[in-house]
Amino acid sequence: MHDECSHCGRPFQRGPGFFLGSIYFNYGVTGLAVIVLYFTFFFTEALTDGQLLAVTLAFALIFPMWFFRYARALWIAFDELWDPTKGT
Repeated sequence: MHDECSHCGRPFQRGPGFFLGSIYFNYGVTGLAVIVLYFTFFFTEALTDGQLLAVTLAFALIFPMWFFRYARALWIAFDELWDPTKGT
Protein backbone atom coordinates (compact mmCIF):
# COMPACT_ATOMS: atom_id res chain seq x y z
CA MET A 1 0.00 0.00 0.00
CA HIS A 2 1.24 3.47 -0.81
CA ASP A 3 2.22 5.74 2.09
CA GLU A 4 0.20 8.67 0.77
CA CYS A 5 -2.24 9.62 -1.97
CA SER A 6 -0.49 10.61 -5.19
CA HIS A 7 -3.23 13.15 -5.95
CA CYS A 8 -3.74 15.03 -2.67
CA GLY A 9 -0.87 13.82 -0.47
CA ARG A 10 -3.14 12.51 2.29
CA PRO A 11 -1.26 9.99 4.46
CA PHE A 12 -2.97 6.60 4.44
CA GLN A 13 -1.52 5.29 7.69
CA ARG A 14 -1.85 7.54 10.70
CA GLY A 15 -0.33 5.12 13.17
CA PRO A 16 -0.08 1.51 14.30
CA GLY A 17 -3.47 -0.17 14.36
CA PHE A 18 -5.11 2.49 12.20
CA PHE A 19 -6.83 -0.05 9.95
CA LEU A 20 -8.22 -2.09 12.83
CA GLY A 21 -11.54 -0.30 12.35
CA SER A 22 -11.82 -1.62 8.80
CA ILE A 23 -12.57 -5.02 10.34
CA TYR A 24 -15.97 -3.66 11.39
CA PHE A 25 -16.80 -2.69 7.82
CA ASN A 26 -15.63 -6.05 6.50
CA TYR A 27 -17.53 -8.03 9.14
CA GLY A 28 -20.71 -6.00 8.77
CA VAL A 29 -20.87 -6.17 4.98
CA THR A 30 -20.00 -9.88 5.00
CA GLY A 31 -22.66 -10.63 7.62
CA LEU A 32 -25.32 -8.70 5.73
CA ALA A 33 -24.39 -10.37 2.43
CA VAL A 34 -24.49 -13.86 4.00
CA ILE A 35 -27.92 -13.21 5.50
CA VAL A 36 -29.31 -11.94 2.19
CA LEU A 37 -27.72 -14.82 0.26
CA TYR A 38 -28.99 -17.43 2.71
CA PHE A 39 -32.60 -16.23 2.79
CA THR A 40 -32.68 -15.68 -0.98
CA PHE A 41 -31.69 -19.29 -1.64
CA PHE A 42 -33.79 -20.58 1.27
CA PHE A 43 -37.05 -19.05 0.07
CA THR A 44 -36.49 -19.76 -3.63
CA GLU A 45 -35.71 -23.40 -2.78
CA ALA A 46 -33.11 -23.45 -5.55
CA LEU A 47 -30.67 -25.50 -3.45
CA THR A 48 -30.92 -28.40 -1.05
CA ASP A 49 -30.08 -27.80 2.60
CA GLY A 50 -26.59 -29.27 2.20
CA GLN A 51 -25.88 -27.20 -0.90
CA LEU A 52 -27.19 -24.08 0.82
CA LEU A 53 -24.86 -24.66 3.74
CA ALA A 54 -21.88 -25.26 1.45
CA VAL A 55 -22.54 -22.18 -0.71
CA THR A 56 -23.13 -19.93 2.29
CA LEU A 57 -20.03 -21.21 4.09
CA ALA A 58 -17.83 -20.82 1.01
CA PHE A 59 -19.12 -17.29 0.46
CA ALA A 60 -18.57 -16.38 4.13
CA LEU A 61 -14.95 -17.54 3.89
CA ILE A 62 -14.01 -16.14 0.47
CA PHE A 63 -15.89 -12.82 0.37
CA PRO A 64 -14.04 -11.14 3.30
CA MET A 65 -10.69 -11.84 1.68
CA TRP A 66 -11.85 -10.23 -1.57
CA PHE A 67 -13.54 -7.30 0.24
CA PHE A 68 -10.51 -6.59 2.46
CA ARG A 69 -9.07 -3.71 0.41
CA TYR A 70 -12.51 -2.14 -0.07
CA ALA A 71 -13.12 -2.28 3.68
CA ARG A 72 -9.85 -0.39 4.15
CA ALA A 73 -10.96 2.22 1.62
CA LEU A 74 -14.28 2.61 3.45
CA TRP A 75 -12.41 3.02 6.74
CA ILE A 76 -10.18 5.73 5.25
CA ALA A 77 -13.26 7.52 3.88
CA PHE A 78 -15.04 7.24 7.25
CA ASP A 79 -11.97 8.56 9.05
CA GLU A 80 -11.60 11.42 6.58
CA LEU A 81 -15.27 12.32 7.04
CA TRP A 82 -15.03 12.53 10.85
CA ASP A 83 -11.40 13.66 11.21
CA PRO A 84 -10.37 15.51 8.02
CA THR A 85 -6.70 15.91 7.21
CA LYS A 86 -5.60 19.49 7.74
CA GLY A 87 -4.42 21.54 4.78
CA THR A 88 -6.16 19.67 1.98
